[in-house]
Amino acid sequence: MKLGSQALEFTLPDQDGQPYSLMSNLGRNGTVVFFYPKDHSGVCTAQACAFRDQYAVFKENGAVVIGISGDSQESHRSFSSQHRLPYPILSDADGAVRKLWGVPKKLGLVPGRVTYVLDGKGIVIGIHDDILHAEPHIAEALKALNL
Repeated sequence: MKLGSQALEFTLPDQDGQPYSLMSNLGRNGTVVFFYPKDHSGVCTAQACAFRDQYAVFKENGAVVIGISGDSQESHRSFSSQHRLPYPILSDADGAVRKLWGVPKKLGLVPGRVTYVLDGKGIVIGIHDDILHAEPHIAEALKALNL
């Protein structure tokens, strides 16, 4: 996906096993979809917690935050509970959505860490790709949404 393109629809199970459809849950003022490699790993935990720490800003401004990785629903449930994550974490166990959205693997093996920011109609208005650092993902999402 590229800046200016329409986000591609998907439905994935959340940490509670409930189906979550992107287009049915777009935020009125934007949606942040962040792909991350693995629950409970250092940078991934920092990223998830940084989105948690800024979640009130997103929510108060009509934006939705969604995390996605290839981990199981059970892993997501534990990760979400342990770190008190207030937003859905979706399981892309077979990597189909990651592939559909064009999230690259790093070093040929590691699932990428890419954040997409969508406007209220699902148009991509921001993309941040950085496997090594968590904080810029949150800062770039806030910036893209003018928050």
